Amino acid sequence: MIASLEGIVGAVGSDSVVLEIGGVGYRVYAGSGTIAAARHGAHLKLHTHHLVREDLHALYGFRTTEELGFFELLLTVAGVGPRVALAIVSARHVPDLQLAILQGDEAVLTAVSGVGRKLAARVILELKEKVAAAGMAAGLAGGRARGAAVGETEVVAALQALGYSAGEAREAAREAVVGGAPGDSLEERVKVALRTLRRD
Repeated sequence: MIASLEGIVGAVGSDSVVLEIGGVGYRVYAGSGTIAAARHGAHLKLHTHHLVREDLHALYGFRTTEELGFFELLLTVAGVGPRVALAIVSARHVPDLQLAILQGDEAVLTAVSGVGRKLAARVILELKEKVAAAGMAAGLAGGRARGAAVGETEVVAALQALGYSAGEAREAAREAVVGGAPGDSLEERVKVALRTLRRD
């Protein structure tokens, strides 16, 4: 399993880049943002998903672990292959996509080429609980057994479970707690935090 690649950009194509590492060129399929930022001869590190099938070996690369994690989550949905998952991840920031799924906003997904209403509805149906559960379970494990209001610690834990770094999670959680109402639930505060993250 190839988890990441770091090397020199040997070529930039319409849907992939070639990373030169120790005399070997690895073709890595990537989203439009990653390809647009890649420069021939420049240093580049990508977090990768190594797809292995009987008829195919392919690498899909992402600039952040959040993008990679969301790509892999999308692959668990029936009917979503790597090309469609890559298109979805490339279309918006991950917080936008997570928020769209939590809110059941099909329009965000159908705006992606290759995603119709049926597939968008399936993505939301199959991932809404997973996205919410990942954040909520971690947030509750952060310790609200005392019966206190939802605090920063729970929101940070929820965001980290969704794949954000500790620094990103702390900053967004602080804004969510300060800007929210005293009685907000953990889910409501996580949604506010995701809105904060997508502004970045």
